[in-house]
Amino acid sequence: MTGRDDARRDPAGSPAPPTFPGEFPGTDEVPVLDWPRIWRERLASRVHASRRYSTWVLVAALTGMFAAGFTITVLAVSIPQIADDLGASESALTWVVSGPLLTLAIAMPLFGKLGDVHGHRRVYLAGFAAFTVFTLACAFAWSAPVLVVLRVLAALGGAATGPTSMALIMQAFAVEDRVKAMGWWSLVGAGAPVFGVVAGAPVVDAFGWRWLFVGQAPLALGALVVAALVLRETPTRPREPLDVAGAVSLATATVTALLALDRGDVWGWTSPAVVVCALASSFALAAFVRAERRAPHPLLPLEFFRRRNFSASLVAQFGSNFAYMGGFIVSPLLLQRVFGYSLETTGFVMLCRPLTFSLFAPVAGYVTVRVGERRAAIAGTVLVVCSMLVFAAGAVTESVGLVVAALVCSGLGLGASSPSLVSSVANAVDERDLGIANAAQSMVTQIGVVVGIQVMSTIAAGSRDPGPYTLAYVVGAALAAAGVVGATFVRSAARSTARVARAA
Repeated sequence: MTGRDDARRDPAGSPAPPTFPGEFPGTDEVPVLDWPRIWRERLASRVHASRRYSTWVLVAALTGMFAAGFTITVLAVSIPQIADDLGASESALTWVVSGPLLTLAIAMPLFGKLGDVHGHRRVYLAGFAAFTVFTLACAFAWSAPVLVVLRVLAALGGAATGPTSMALIMQAFAVEDRVKAMGWWSLVGAGAPVFGVVAGAPVVDAFGWRWLFVGQAPLALGALVVAALVLRETPTRPREPLDVAGAVSLATATVTALLALDRGDVWGWTSPAVVVCALASSFALAAFVRAERRAPHPLLPLEFFRRRNFSASLVAQFGSNFAYMGGFIVSPLLLQRVFGYSLETTGFVMLCRPLTFSLFAPVAGYVTVRVGERRAAIAGTVLVVCSMLVFAAGAVTESVGLVVAALVCSGLGLGASSPSLVSSVANAVDERDLGIANAAQSMVTQIGVVVGIQVMSTIAAGSRDPGPYTLAYVVGAALAAAGVVGATFVRSAARSTARVARAA
């Protein structure tokens, strides 16, 4: 040790504070402190050490969910204006909405698995950054194909955020408290599109559809910054090779099945293209099962389906979402074609369903802590069945009061069952498999939504007679009844007496 070093130590031998220019001869170095990094790390350490860290995680995830979802509804109703501006047909522009939905269903399992292996925070931030960039790029699209491609790329980034954000929430909350978090999740998921209609429609009327993306980009950027500051990395699994065969076969089965359902009404259900898609989906699904049985590290372990809460919850979610979204698409047609309501009045009437869902879901989460997931899931799915039957009665009697009652009943039903079913799937797997489990249920839910929309709208076919609408609602009730059967097999999570007392 040099004499200068000795001079910089106190008598106890501990290092002295850093020197400044001129303090010691021959030293010209200026200490540089990275203040942004220091404050960022200090803020992150305080958040991570907080007793309310789980709440901070929920806020960060819901902020991102809101930023990603609030334009969905208003973009769908803006398709005629977008088509006129870009010189495209409205049928071609429907892929602006259906393309991202298809992308989400395909890519979620892959990103869920990547989150389990490489860390959910890392995958979430990368996916949300991509979503932000491509969302802003949508505002500068110069043709319909370019807009569709940019929307699909943005959805690809969004597919990385869905299962990973849910896994981050599940990691932050205790098993018995996850259902409460999913209640708030459902509130934002259903409420964001409602807010988009209320706030976005005037923007489109005043400035044009491009400003939807201009306004969405800074919201997404703010959500990305909040997530980067708040979230901490989850435990990862040992590095393992990607199950390429499983990912490709599952994506092929999903794409061809949804394509057949989406194009069946346009091309004809017996057309060669639709039949080929249906057959290809069946073969691809069989190939997926075979690949998962042979893979040393499967994309979606088939043994998950032997777990009661996992498979039963997926059945319940498929049936209830089939009826819920199918009824939501058919009901506006009923109000306009049969009842003769205007577009504005129809939109006002339809808002009561997502509002009911979003407002009741958090309450249902806290109630479920006391009554258990099984009872809440059964009650919610039964309400969805009842809503379909009330819809059918409203169509037969041409009663708008019954239609409104059915919309409210439907919102209450899914608001009660959704938090319970989502948390039941998560609680059925190990912590290290939360990403792929959440992705699987998101994919099944998305498929249920698309199938319900296609089947029920095909039955109704925009008729001006109430008969086809009644039949569509009865079919929805039958599938929702299958959801009730699935809900009866769900087992409630174990809870301590103290937690139940606090929830009550």
